[in-house]
Amino acid sequence: MSALAEALVDLDAIVGNVRTIASVTGTGLMAVVKADGFGHGAVQVARAALRAGAAWLGVTSSAEALTLREAGVTAPTLSWLHGPDDDFGMLIKGDVDVGVSTTTHLHAVADAARLLGVPAMVQLKADTGLSRNGAAGDDWPELVGWARKYEREGGIRVRGVWSHLADADLPGAPALGQQVAIFEEALRTARSAGLDPDLVHLANSAAALSAPRTRFDLCRIGIALYGVDPFGASGPGEFELHAAMTLRTRVVNVKRVPAGTGVSYGPEHVTGAPTTLALLPLGYADGLPRATGGRASVWLAGRRCPIVGRIAMDQCVVDVGDLPVTIGDPVVVFGPGEGDQRPPTVVEWARWADTNPHEILTGIGARVAREHLHGRARNS
Repeated sequence: MSALAEALVDLDAIVGNVRTIASVTGTGLMAVVKADGFGHGAVQVARAALRAGAAWLGVTSSAEALTLREAGVTAPTLSWLHGPDDDFGMLIKGDVDVGVSTTTHLHAVADAARLLGVPAMVQLKADTGLSRNGAAGDDWPELVGWARKYEREGGIRVRGVWSHLADADLPGAPALGQQVAIFEEALRTARSAGLDPDLVHLANSAAALSAPRTRFDLCRIGIALYGVDPFGASGPGEFELHAAMTLRTRVVNVKRVPAGTGVSYGPEHVTGAPTTLALLPLGYADGLPRATGGRASVWLAGRRCPIVGRIAMDQCVVDVGDLPVTIGDPVVVFGPGEGDQRPPTVVEWARWADTNPHEILTGIGARVAREHLHGRARNS
């Protein structure tokens, strides 16, 4: 390992997760590779997911979609969050489906298609209760009406109707059934207006695995694609997903200190007995949440060792007690596995930071090198 820290991405885990999820859903899958594939590398993850049978790719922005196209990834792709002045012509020329939630965006897409003389593929998003993007209330019939007008004129083709769920990771939540009912009504409205979408999709990772009523034609797989159980299991859980990323580094300094030694800024930690401190070249600029100082641990010398003191921008300190740790020893920050006798998982890091695994994975900074592997990433 030449870099100070690296994220090992196991592409075979991605392949396995796609196949596992497909066996549960029985539908087509959209592999969501936004935010550079949740920090794993969008292009590499996209290729692995497609190889495993995913039918679609999902991204947030025009830039993300065009990055895939520039890398030679030609699979069907949906991009769903845009400013009204985005260059929709580039998406149309790139054969990218445009997610549309407002008439303002729809008019802009139709204008771009008219200038190119090529129909735009759009997927209309309904707001079914998340209250973010998507058209709700009277805005939905208006959006559908304009879409049908443009479709009759040959400017667009409505390929899909879709929405997003608010709390599918909470099994039994009453809002899930309510959202499905609202979505079904939105779909009826679209069809009554004369639209005939090829694709209807609502389910995210959690719903795809646990709520058959939400599956429709396609399920959008985000966090589960990367091997993280959407219901919070710290290991493989009942769905046997396998974490794709291992974050590792090396010890860069070791010192023996007496009791009463302050550690890092503040100091917020003072040693209670003589101990050995190991310095790691990872900090909050690399994605270790500052709030996890004093809570988190890493895998070093065959056991979990706590991070002590305040996590700094570039480094953090681990208390290894009397372990025979030396400069250059390997450290796993998080990786696959479960239980105290294995490295911490990204789910545990999320709990220590009072956040979700998505934030931890997407927060791994640019200074951390990515290496894409086949076969389970090693814990050393």
